[in-house]
Amino acid sequence: MKRAWIWLLIALPMVVVIGFFTLMLNDPGQRETRRAPTRTSGEALIGGPFTLVDQSGQTVTDADFHGRAMLIYFGYTYCPDVCPFSLQIMAAALDQLDPELRARIQPILITIDPERDTVEQLAQYVASPAFPDGLIGLTGTPEQIATVTTAYRVGFRRSDGETADDYTVDHTSIIYLMDSEGRFVDVFAHGADPQAMADRLQEFLEEEGSSS
Repeated sequence: MKRAWIWLLIALPMVVVIGFFTLMLNDPGQRETRRAPTRTSGEALIGGPFTLVDQSGQTVTDADFHGRAMLIYFGYTYCPDVCPFSLQIMAAALDQLDPELRARIQPILITIDPERDTVEQLAQYVASPAFPDGLIGLTGTPEQIATVTTAYRVGFRRSDGETADDYTVDHTSIIYLMDSEGRFVDVFAHGADPQAMADRLQEFLEEEGSSS
């Protein structure tokens, strides 16, 4: 008899929990609350206005690039391998386009390390022959960088080293394709195939050209 009471005490909470969730699942109001929100637009919420400084020291905004598509990469000049590799892939893809199509795309590097990536540092970095021709480097205040990285959903985190200047920055490694009005079109993941990227760029540019 005593053992029966023990099993009853163990089972009772389980019965209550099962009953509660059964009621939740069969309540239309609760089902409506759990329903995923309906998308009202097919446009991704990526990108937006920004004000930054280029490698020549000139203040630029997103509007300055309107009229040309943009390939944007967020990285930093002290990046040991991921950033140079991504920019080289971008260069290889752009080199496969016809000159007329290539002229319609502006490659851009936006730093996530404004503390070290000064105007002078960026100017030297973007001039590398391994990177896309005409690559523009953009920096700014920490607040300006925070604004643009938030707009593009870029995640990054500083990993401290042995000294104040010896650190790396873990970050999202994605190349963003934006149209000539600064609207999001597509992304290319880290390590993307240059030929596949070139094919996608050509497809986009031809579509954009035919609709303009």
